Parts: sequence; C-alpha cells; structure tokens
Amino acid sequence: MRSPDPANEGGTSRAPAVTRVALLWLAGNGMRVTILAVPPLISLIHQDLHMSETQVGILTGLPVALFAGAAVPGSLLIARFGAVATVVTGLLITALGTALRGVAPDVPALYAATIVVGFGVAIMHPAMPPLARLWLPDRTGFATAVYANGLLIGEILPVLLMVPVVLPLVGGSWRLSFAFWAAPCTVIAAIIFFASPRVTANDAPQVSQLWWPDWSSGLLWRLGLILGGTNASYFTTNHFLPDYLHQSGNGDLVGPALVVLNIVQLPGSFLLLWLAGRFERRSSSYVFFGCVTLLAALGIILGNGPIIVASAGLIGFSTSSVLILILALPPLVSSQQDVPRMAAGMFTISYSCAVIVPIISGIAWDLTGMPAMAFLPMALMALLTIGLAPTLGLTSRTRPTA
Repeated sequence: MRSPDPANEGGTSRAPAVTRVALLWLAGNGMRVTILAVPPLISLIHQDLHMSETQVGILTGLPVALFAGAAVPGSLLIARFGAVATVVTGLLITALGTALRGVAPDVPALYAATIVVGFGVAIMHPAMPPLARLWLPDRTGFATAVYANGLLIGEILPVLLMVPVVLPLVGGSWRLSFAFWAAPCTVIAAIIFFASPRVTANDAPQVSQLWWPDWSSGLLWRLGLILGGTNASYFTTNHFLPDYLHQSGNGDLVGPALVVLNIVQLPGSFLLLWLAGRFERRSSSYVFFGCVTLLAALGIILGNGPIIVASAGLIGFSTSSVLILILALPPLVSSQQDVPRMAAGMFTISYSCAVIVPIISGIAWDLTGMPAMAFLPMALMALLTIGLAPTLGLTSRTRPTA
C-alpha cells in the first residue's frame, strides 16, 4: 500500500533511482522557474502599471523577504502533513500566485500575487533536504546537487527564453507570459504527487512534531550565516553591478557581466554533480569558496572592466558551489525528524541576510558617494564565511539515526 507521504517513513525508497533523481530535479526547477520570470518582463510591467522605481524594487525584493519569513511555517507544514505533500502544495500555490500576477489590475494586486508566489516557494525550501536524504539515503550530497542543479536551471530558463520565445508565442503579453510559466509548476506538482517513490518500512508512518528551529544551536547559526553570505553576495552583485558599471563608464559591460554571473553557476553545478559526496563535509571547501568570493569582491572594487566581468563570473561560480554544498548538510548533521526545522532555520537566517546586506550596501554607497563601497559588505560576509567554516566541525559529525 502506498504511503501517504514517504518522506516521513523510516525506510528506503523502492522506486528506480532514475525516477528519484528526475523528481528531485523537477522539484528544484519548480522552485525558481516562476521567480525569475519577472526580470525580463519588468519594462513591460513598469510601463503598463505605471510603476515607480521604488515600486519595482519592492516587487523584486518581496520573494526574498518571503523566503526568510515563511521557511518556518514550511517546517510546520512538513511536521503536520509531510515533505511530499508540502512540496506539491508549494508548487500549486506558486502556480496560482503566478497566474494571479497575470491578471493583477494594479500594483497592490501584483504585490499580493507576488506574496503568494513567494510563500509557495518558501515552504518548499525546508522540504527538499529531507526528500534528498530519504530518496537517495546513501548519496545525499548527489541528491542535493541534483535538485540544486534543477533550481539553477530554473533560474536561467525564463531569462533565456522569455524575450526570444515566450513573448512572441503569447503575442507580447506580459500577462499571458505569467500564465505560460505557471503551467510547468502545475505539471511538476502532478508528476511528484503521482510518481513519488514508495518507501519500505516496518511501521506505519509517524509524522514528526518537531518543527520550530532550535535557535540556541550554534551550528544552525553558523550554517545560516555562511549560506546568508552566499545569498547576499549573489543578490548584491545582481542588484548593484549594473549601476556600478554605468557609474564607472562601463555601461556596455552590463549585459555580459550579468550573463557571466548567472551562466557560470551551471559549470559549478554540473561539476558538483560529479564530485558530490566528496567536499560538503570538508570545512576547507567553504574556506576556499569564501576566499574566491572575497577575491571577486576585491576585483569588482579595485578592477577595471574585464576584471569586473571576470569577478562577476567568480561570484557566480563560488556562490552556486557553496549553495549546493551547504544544502546537503542538514540531512547529514541532523536526525530525520530534525532536518526540516534545521533547514527552515538555516533558510530564515540566510535569506534575512540576503535582504539586509543589499540594504547596507546601498547605504554604504549613499553615505560615501563611492559606488565601489556597495560591494564592501559582501567582502565582509566572505570574511565571515572564512572565519566560521573551520568552526563547523563537520568531519567529527556523523549522521544520526531517526
């Protein structure tokens, strides 16, 4: 008999490995494919709804704020209903919010729909680590790299396809474009619901009652801050690099720099698919990528045009690599019932950093009048990563049993 939610049983999946890998990849893809549909449509939305630049900034920041604020409710949903049910629900909520974006008559309605989208994605975040551990228990690092690869490709596909393919297909309508990207989330939700692996177990499934993160855990805060530095570096670079290049007389490099920043994430993702399981437990991995991020931040602050573009590429590579490595850790350092709340706490801290650090970067730019100072907080977060990584004690931690 099929379990109502295999993610809460204590056995192992009997589905073919290729099925489990495909489902993890699809889930990761569904977590981002609608979020990154917005940037290519900003100019059309801006014009149609007569938005100010401040309103555009709020629209861009709302999903990240929801990622921080709704991760813990996601942990509660997992505790009550299970990880698979939470992922399916999150995908359906995301699809609904994306469709509502397309019919929003004004800016407040667009904000409300964006909040729905952000909530749907946010509750999925803490559900993925327990699924990775359950569906591929002996290859958790590889499973994490799989869904992170899906996530990264989900970020890139809308950016690459929206203008040349999707907009012409829907007659140039930004509203119908949202409907187009809502469809994959619905399809992915249906596939996961019907094809999620069965799990063998001696006992009936028991839903964990643990959902509130242990905020007194030093490990939780260290992991959250390291991931926070990674997210903050990525978002800071995306937010400030275009204006910085214009201010420095390199406006022609904006396009290439943003493409390099985002595309270079893929080689790191595919490399870690191959090397998964070898580096996530090594503190030196996080020290290394922290050093790469610090070097890249200094390259942006001190370098010329080509060096800035290369530095953007280094940031894309290092941040995507740390993302994949650190997402594998909650299942490796926590018992099965603690994984969702560990992940939820980690995401709350990390995405809070992703909101706060760019604000500090903007303040640094405004107060000093020096555009390069926008990247100083990012460099300080990289130093924090370098300092925290050796304190994780990952090699001495063994994965507890449930």
